[in-house]
Amino acid sequence: MSDDSRPAPPPARTAAVIPAAGRGVRLGPGAPKALRPLGGTPMLIHAVRAMAASRAVALVVVVAPPAEVAEVRALLDSHALPERTEFLVVPGGGTRQESVRLGLDALPPRIDTVLVHDAARPLVLVDTVDAVIDAVRAGAPAVVPALPLADTVKEVEPRAADRPGDPEPVVATPERARLRAVQTPQGFRRDTLVHAHDTVGVDGEGATDCAGMVERTGAPVVLVPGHEEAFKVTRPLDLVLAEAVLARRRANDGY
Repeated sequence: MSDDSRPAPPPARTAAVIPAAGRGVRLGPGAPKALRPLGGTPMLIHAVRAMAASRAVALVVVVAPPAEVAEVRALLDSHALPERTEFLVVPGGGTRQESVRLGLDALPPRIDTVLVHDAARPLVLVDTVDAVIDAVRAGAPAVVPALPLADTVKEVEPRAADRPGDPEPVVATPERARLRAVQTPQGFRRDTLVHAHDTVGVDGEGATDCAGMVERTGAPVVLVPGHEEAFKVTRPLDLVLAEAVLARRRANDGY
């Protein structure tokens, strides 16, 4: 005879981890990249709002530069954010991989689905966020939004670091139809991502793509359609383009 008096298990919960501890040197001198203004509002706030726009996201963890943790907390407090979503700020590490791990370590036990999103992708649409979450909840251990490539790609033999002006010989031309440019948020079953961080060692600057770490454990990774407006703001020209996209959104629908 079954015991119907036992409480039902808690519902699946999703959290987003936003590593925002990088300096963003290619964007030029100034504040950390995540704190640069876009349309008068720091890029980080746009990224946090993009994650919190999904009704499935219960918690957003911002992994901030250690020296700016108090500033980032004050920044989140000073901007209107959805009341249904909790926010947490923790200090980051020396690499993106370390920062993501610190964000994972800060998650409460009830979280079983994790998104990892670049703070420098401030304009991702909620439809993309929801598509990633839905694919994880449908059974995929790891999910990445991606776009087909418009340009032909060449594999090269990289030039020596001390000879930056030397030509680079082409090694191969991959078939473009089989290539995709990946975006974020990348979504994971929590245990899958934790296992990747526990078992995959990456030297140097660490992993820049969590899905790549999961691939190295042998777990499957699947793609869902990305969106052209979810580009990464890395260089000054990207910031100009992001300002134009944001201005168009505000003119069209009051974003």
